[in-house]
Amino acid sequence: MRILHTSDWHIGRTFHGHSTLDALRGVLEALTEQVRTHDVDLVIVAGDVFDSATPSAGCYPLLTDTLAAFRDAGATVVVTSGNHDSAARLGFQAGLLRDGIHVLTDTQQVGTPITLSDEHGPVHVYGIPYLEPALVRHQWPGVRTQAAALGHAMDLVRADLAARGGRSVAIAHCFAAGVAPTPSLERDIQQGGLDVVPLQTFDGVDYMALGHIHGRQQLAPHIRYAGAPLHYSFGEGDKPRGSWLVDIDAQGFGEATWLELPVPRRLVTLTASLEDLLADERFAADEAAWVCAQYTDTLPQRDPLRRLQARFPHCASVVHLPEQQEHDDARTYVQRVRAAQTDRELIEAFLVHVRAGEGATERESDLLRDLLDEQALAEAHA
Repeated sequence: MRILHTSDWHIGRTFHGHSTLDALRGVLEALTEQVRTHDVDLVIVAGDVFDSATPSAGCYPLLTDTLAAFRDAGATVVVTSGNHDSAARLGFQAGLLRDGIHVLTDTQQVGTPITLSDEHGPVHVYGIPYLEPALVRHQWPGVRTQAAALGHAMDLVRADLAARGGRSVAIAHCFAAGVAPTPSLERDIQQGGLDVVPLQTFDGVDYMALGHIHGRQQLAPHIRYAGAPLHYSFGEGDKPRGSWLVDIDAQGFGEATWLELPVPRRLVTLTASLEDLLADERFAADEAAWVCAQYTDTLPQRDPLRRLQARFPHCASVVHLPEQQEHDDARTYVQRVRAAQTDRELIEAFLVHVRAGEGATERESDLLRDLLDEQALAEAHA
């Protein structure tokens, strides 16, 4: 049996104020082509289908069109909910979906599989929606953490599988021990403490399809994250986008192959002085990319975003990142203020403090001298 594992579509997410719906639609069309080209039997979407618990109206057609396209390409589809989804909203029409499309959001159904068959017999697919401990502890007494919730869910899976026999695939949306999270997107992850799920929790199934991490990860040959199909932050810019093509043979897990997805627009982070960013030819190849510009000038510059967008129309973020300077004066700001003997020395101490060590320029020194002289003259005649 051939499985395509994807996750974390985040339909409706914006990128620095820009809609991603059109870009995501193109990527999901490419994903559909993967299903068709590789004769996929089962598509797994491991949570975070939507980016919000209250997605806008424009998000629903993209989901329904994509799921229908998967089915038309010949695949059964199993979708689970993630922490960004509203399980109720995502699953409300589960009973009305066409045959072969399954949206699993009900915790009471954990341990009850969707069963498919191939020439080697049955393959049981167990979908586990995102488990919020506070919402399931009344159903599963004693559960206080996500690790405990996943442990209980997998106990239900293993018990059912022991009775049925056959090969198995499970789906979960969680932070598993051993992963390296990508920056900024997994904003709900707690890397330490009780929300980390030990790998042994997933023992007993032939393939574990995980969601929640936005970069691909292999925790064991049969335990993997597919990551998001689209880049949603500059921190992910160098991470490949794609899906796992998983083969289940007569004995269970066979192999997994990474299938690349197209990147609608590259993401780059450029670091240089503002003048170089605006004029240097080494950045010419990046003019059509999404750009995060980090300008290294000592002092903040006037209107940098507007100026940069004249060269980089898709410059979405500007960060002032002054180069570190070494100073002979190791005194603290408070020490410099206390040591100041004149108003000019007091102002100079303030400028050095707020400008990362850069004091007044020659022109600013002239202005300060004139202003302080005028003030002294006015006080003398008061």
